[in-house]
Amino acid sequence: MISRREFMQVAAATAALAGTGSGLTRAVAQQRLTEKELLAFEPLGNVTLVHVTDIHGQLMPLYFREPSTNLGVGEAKGLPPHVTGKEFLARFGIAPGSSAAYALTSEDFEALAKSYGKIGGLDRAATVIKAIRAERGDKVALLDGGDTWQGSWSSLKTRGQDMIDCMALLKPDAMTGHWEFTYGTERVKQAIEGLGFPFLGLNIRDTEWNEAAFDASTMIERGGVKIAVLGQAFPYTPVANPRWMIPNWSFGVREEDVQAQVDKARKGGAQLVVLLSHNGFDVDRKLASRVKGIDVILTGHTHDALPEAVKVGKTLLIASGSSGKFVSRLDLDVRDGEVKAYRYKLIPLFSDVISADAEMAARIAEVRKPFASDLAKVLGKTDSLLYRRGNFNGTFDDLICQALLQERDAEIALSPGFRWGTSVLPGQDITFEDVTNATAITYPAVYRMGMTGARLKEIIEDVADNLFNVDPYYQQGGDMVRIGGLSYAIDVTKPQGQRISDMQMAKTGAPIDPAREYQVAGWASVNEGTEGPPIWDVVANYLTRQKTVRLEPNRAVKVTGA
Repeated sequence: MISRREFMQVAAATAALAGTGSGLTRAVAQQRLTEKELLAFEPLGNVTLVHVTDIHGQLMPLYFREPSTNLGVGEAKGLPPHVTGKEFLARFGIAPGSSAAYALTSEDFEALAKSYGKIGGLDRAATVIKAIRAERGDKVALLDGGDTWQGSWSSLKTRGQDMIDCMALLKPDAMTGHWEFTYGTERVKQAIEGLGFPFLGLNIRDTEWNEAAFDASTMIERGGVKIAVLGQAFPYTPVANPRWMIPNWSFGVREEDVQAQVDKARKGGAQLVVLLSHNGFDVDRKLASRVKGIDVILTGHTHDALPEAVKVGKTLLIASGSSGKFVSRLDLDVRDGEVKAYRYKLIPLFSDVISADAEMAARIAEVRKPFASDLAKVLGKTDSLLYRRGNFNGTFDDLICQALLQERDAEIALSPGFRWGTSVLPGQDITFEDVTNATAITYPAVYRMGMTGARLKEIIEDVADNLFNVDPYYQQGGDMVRIGGLSYAIDVTKPQGQRISDMQMAKTGAPIDPAREYQVAGWASVNEGTEGPPIWDVVANYLTRQKTVRLEPNRAVKVTGA
């Protein structure tokens, strides 16, 4: 959260420059942060948990715009993390135009990006983690929430080894996973053997014998406190990603198993129980209300970044963002088998402020070197902001859909609602690295096929239920599928199968005919044997022909019930 000093600086600048437009941004740019301020923390208690999650292969500093739309439904409506923009700033007492506003919201993103620069970089994370360890000694546990090995060209080409080699320098105490499983069963097993720390998944079973496929937990001692770390992988991996890549493992929330593992840990002498989770925030919020005895849930998957802990009963929920933008620090005073007090800080890794750790920087350069020339290749230029995050659309996905429509001669384009991927500022070159940061997966084939209007509606309805089912345990996907060439209306309050209406061809306004077959192009099909060119080649070819792109605001989706 913004410091009092920074709040006063920005408030003064706002008062002095009222009505001057971009003057506020120029004033904010002069309020320089320091590494000392970013790391400042009044230590508390005998345990420090350090959490990173959803790095998605991002080793370097980047631009990443947080979502402007993040709707909650049912009991989660209006609750964090389902607040964005000005409402987010007001709720957490963050000054507009501040560094915290830039790191945590989409408000005035383009201008503030020019003021505050890029965020992240694993070498900056290393600096922060080493500083915390130097201060707190044997009280520190570092936990990785997964989605670490995937999301970049170098991670794809090395099958996650680049991230494994770099993360090894940080010496995590445990991790769990999701996208890691898209490298397939054998690669995951091989990678885990060389980690040097536990890969946890209490909710994964062997399908043949219905036995545990991974370690459920690990017991560590920090600051004289016995800590049980339980691992919860993404429960719907075989639904959201190709089942055929991991045919012998089954997944699920498995609430009863979580409770059984908590009870086992307590009986084994655990004074602190931590769930290292990749469930997603709303799933973890429900889980915390139903499973007794969890002290802390370190959440992941939904990429939420919250500057305060959320408390459900006696359980603290921590949301540490994504893409390597943040490191979370949670200090705990653990006595008599319970948390007596806590103090929390979400630390944004401003790359112009936090110094790069030399050891990590050298390792990053080493693992990226074989791919450097490809990554730097300029494909085109953008005159508008390219970003991905948002419930319904993002301009980078609009770009991908345009490429699919043109390069594959399609009427309608479908692009998955992945949450990972970086942002590109107006006026910047679009490089091959930018494209692959949004597309680097192990099942990238672009298909072209006929689909009836009825089938299209069925697909959109299914994805909508994955996102807007009022029961978090049935929320199985990412954001809404991105669609090119078609517009529709959605009422997020309606039941399954009744949310989508007014489907039209975007160019003509002609209603979608349920019986007519439309030529549809898409990518990331979970079906085995899908054939077609990789999506990054399709987008690269489009950009090379277009040279410069400009993505106008997407108004193809009309939302009600929010």
